[in-house]
Amino acid sequence: MIQNEAPVIANSLWTATAHPAPRSTPLTGPEEADVAIVGGGFTGLSAALHLAEAGISVVLLEAEEPGWGASGRNGGQVNPGLKDAPDAVEAQFGAEAGRRMIRMSGGAGQLVFDLVRRHGIECDAQEVGWIRAAHTPKSRAEFHDLADQWQRRGAAVEPLGAQDVTDLIGTPVYCGGLIDRRGGNLHPLNYALGLAAAARRAGARIYGQSRATGLERAGAGFRLSTAGGQVTARRVLLCTNGYTDGLRPPLARSVIPVRSVQVATAPLGDLGETILPGRQAPSDSRRLLLYFRRDAAGRFIMGGRGAFSDGGTARQLAALRQVSEQMFPQLKGVSWDYAWGGFVAATADHYPHLHLLEDGLMAGLGYNGRGVAMGTAMGKVMADWVLGTPVSALDFPVTPVKPVPFHGFRKLGVTAAIGGYRLLDALGL
Repeated sequence: MIQNEAPVIANSLWTATAHPAPRSTPLTGPEEADVAIVGGGFTGLSAALHLAEAGISVVLLEAEEPGWGASGRNGGQVNPGLKDAPDAVEAQFGAEAGRRMIRMSGGAGQLVFDLVRRHGIECDAQEVGWIRAAHTPKSRAEFHDLADQWQRRGAAVEPLGAQDVTDLIGTPVYCGGLIDRRGGNLHPLNYALGLAAAARRAGARIYGQSRATGLERAGAGFRLSTAGGQVTARRVLLCTNGYTDGLRPPLARSVIPVRSVQVATAPLGDLGETILPGRQAPSDSRRLLLYFRRDAAGRFIMGGRGAFSDGGTARQLAALRQVSEQMFPQLKGVSWDYAWGGFVAATADHYPHLHLLEDGLMAGLGYNGRGVAMGTAMGKVMADWVLGTPVSALDFPVTPVKPVPFHGFRKLGVTAAIGGYRLLDALGL
C-alpha cells in the first residue's frame, strides 16, 4: 500500500512489487550545497543524478519518499515526443527552438533506457515500442500524418492499419494507429528507486520525510526550510509537478492536478498471451484516453482518468475493469488485485513548462501524463542550466509562469470538461 495516501488509490501494484529500499533519512539541522532540489520524482532525481555525476554538490528534499508521487504510480509507459506533432512545435516555437524541443522530446525515451543500462537499474525495462491506437478513422489519419512527420525527421515511427493494431494488441476495437519504436515500458517505482540509488552513489544527498516549508533569499543564494532543518544553496530547482504546493506562488496555479487511476489483475499465465503478445504499452486516441499493458509477471493493467472524490474514483476504477473485459473478453472472471492512482500535472497549452522564476531559481513541471520520459529529460535540461548552458541554448524553452484562469474553480472545470469529453468520445468525434 502507498503510505499516507487515501485508501481508494493506495493499493498500488508498483508499491507491492517494488524492490526493498532503505527509508530516506529526514533532514535534521543545517546543510549546504551548490544546488538544492525540491521533489523526489523523475525530474528531481534525474537532475540530481546528472549534477552529482558532474561533481556538483546536491541536496534533494522529498516530502515523502523518492518515487512517492506520480513517478512511482504511473503506467510505466516510456512515451517519446510531445503532444503536438513536430510540424506544430516548429510552427509555434520557431525552427531553431522547435528543432531542439523535438530532438529532446523524441530522444527522451532513449535517455531513460540509457540511464537504466548505464546504472544497472532493475526495473523490467522493455524497449518494445509504444502503440498509439486510433478509435476513429479521423484519429487514424492523424496518427498516420504524425508518423510521416516523425519519419521525415529520421525517427523509427511507423503507421499501422486496422489488422496491424489488432494483431499487436489482441482486440479488434481499434481501426489503425502507429507504433513508435523509440518507446517502451518499465516498472516506474523501481525506475525511480534506481535513479535515487544512482544519484546517491554519485554523491547526492537525498532526504525523505522532509517537506520544504519555506524558501527565501539568503545572500547570493537561497535558504530552504523543513520541519527539521535548513538547506542553503546557490541554486534551487523546483521539481514537484502534480504535487506542487504554495512554496513558490504562483507556480501551483500554472498547472491543474488531474487524478489518473489504474487497475491490475493477478498474473494471467497462458491466458494473457493473447493480449499484447509483444508486450507493448498502447494508449488510444480518446480524449479520455485509455492506456494499458502487461507487466513482467503477466498481469494486465488498465489506466484512465480518475475523479476528485473518492466515490467518483471508485466508479472510475470499476469502469476501467468493465472496459477491459469488453475489449478482452478472456479477462471475464479474472481476479483484479490492485487499484491505485495519483495526480498528473496538466497544462493549459499541453506543453511541459520550464520557468526561470528568478536568478538562480528554476522550475520544471507539467508533463500531461508523459512524465516517465519527459520528466527524466527535463531533469537533464535543468542540470544543463546549472552547469552553465545559457537559457537561450537549452533544449526546452524557458517561459513565464502563467496562472490558469479561475484556478480556484479547477475541480468544477475539470469535471465539466470530462463530461464533455466523454460525450464526444461516445459519439466518435
